Amino acid sequence: MDAIEITVFKNIFQSICDEMGKILQYSAFSPNIKERKDFSCALFTRGGESFAFGTHIPVHLGAMPLSVKAALREIEFEDGDMVMLNDPYRGGTHLPDITLIAPVFHEGKIAFTANRAHHSDVGGMHAGSMPLSAEIFQEGIIIPPLKLLKKDRLDQELLQFLLANVRTPEEREGDLLAQIAANKRGMRRMAENIEKYGFQTIENYTRFLIDYTEKLFSAMISEIPAGEYRFSDFLDDDGFTTEDIEIKVCVKVEPGKITIDFSGSSPQVKGGVNTNEAITYSAVLYVLTTLLAEEVPINSGIMRPVQLILPPDSIVNASKPRGLAGGNVETSQRIVDVLLGAFAKALPGKIPAASQGTMNNISFGGTGFAYYETIGGGAGAGPFFKGESAVHSHMTNSLNTPIEALEIDYPIEIENYSLRKNSGGRGKFSGGEGLTRTYKFLQEAHLSILSERRRTRPYGLDGGEAGQPGENILLRSSGKKGAGTRKIKLSSKVNIEIEAGDVLIINTPGGGGCGKKE
Repeated sequence: MDAIEITVFKNIFQSICDEMGKILQYSAFSPNIKERKDFSCALFTRGGESFAFGTHIPVHLGAMPLSVKAALREIEFEDGDMVMLNDPYRGGTHLPDITLIAPVFHEGKIAFTANRAHHSDVGGMHAGSMPLSAEIFQEGIIIPPLKLLKKDRLDQELLQFLLANVRTPEEREGDLLAQIAANKRGMRRMAENIEKYGFQTIENYTRFLIDYTEKLFSAMISEIPAGEYRFSDFLDDDGFTTEDIEIKVCVKVEPGKITIDFSGSSPQVKGGVNTNEAITYSAVLYVLTTLLAEEVPINSGIMRPVQLILPPDSIVNASKPRGLAGGNVETSQRIVDVLLGAFAKALPGKIPAASQGTMNNISFGGTGFAYYETIGGGAGAGPFFKGESAVHSHMTNSLNTPIEALEIDYPIEIENYSLRKNSGGRGKFSGGEGLTRTYKFLQEAHLSILSERRRTRPYGLDGGEAGQPGENILLRSSGKKGAGTRKIKLSSKVNIEIEAGDVLIINTPGGGGCGKKE
């Protein structure tokens, strides 16, 4: 393998993924996809290993190989087919994330294009399909691997079945058609490169890239001092009890091999903050990618030297029918915090403090509308830099929704959208500031909040202070002129009925500081 050629094909394949993403973003209907960019695109070998990722959402990208392999086990792909699934117990993350997978044929299957997009509603007990749940059946419709396209023909019966189970069918259909278009663009670009470079060359490099990444990652492992590095942290709660939920890890580094063992983590819980294998796998993959140099191709090769130990029926490897809506977005962030805490012991002076550790999930809806968004906060400071303010960090790479897009499409006014001063942890380098986002509801709605770091705080490193925890506050309107409002402090996870005139204030956490303040 020639390093220059590897770089050329890495860039070709990544550009295909990024172009797929542009098609998906610009043709989607929902603000969640077209404004927040809550989607991801990737390319896979005929065996289901990823060989190229777009610059999209880590929690999507790391888990997608498990969905592709699940589809391969259950579906016989033919030319022109496209498979749809969202089942978290078949490699999905949570139910709103719908994955579409399409084979690229040339003298037989050579590869797969795939994309995953977060839909603003897929049914379930509350609008937005991100409720505080006790089991997965409350979270939305579960889709096993099924052919949405059969030999390039859309299965109208399957589509209509899905649309009959969601609150916003026109928006869902538009987003699904955008996903189909994105995969078709990826298939076309792969065909063009096969024509240009030859079938055998393209097929070889889909495998060479993974082997190359494995080689570089194994070399990186040798630079980490051998030993066992432990760390633990806690979730606030599961929404039903206030008991501590511990995530514990032991990272064992040996020559050419890393074992990541989550034994000792809390058992699975009633509330939907559990994670499955796919979510934990994606969090581990993400953290390991942050240890690599930027020029290393990101793909399944990273995980080849890694042994992952996930105790069954635990918070990091729950069993069906445990709910997972919050596990994908919240517990994945805490898994990252725990892993980075362990690697900070192995690589002192190279790892940043904890970022906000939550995605601050807000979903609401009523008659004819459903909306979902996440909100940025403070990033952790590093050994040589301050933390960024008001950003999405780690397992989310999405954007804050522009106020204009939100107010145009939904019965909402944003009364305040500003930095939350003094929320970042102090230190030689201070953590980033969180956000304040204030919603005024203009009509009745169902509201669900899934958030974290309301009780625990994002940790600092090397003497830096922890970031400030977040807050969820509801100002309940009396509905009578001059009668005032009632202030209610909401818990980190809640389902609640909203009345016209109510105001919701979300204060997001700041990042941890790094180093003692001089």
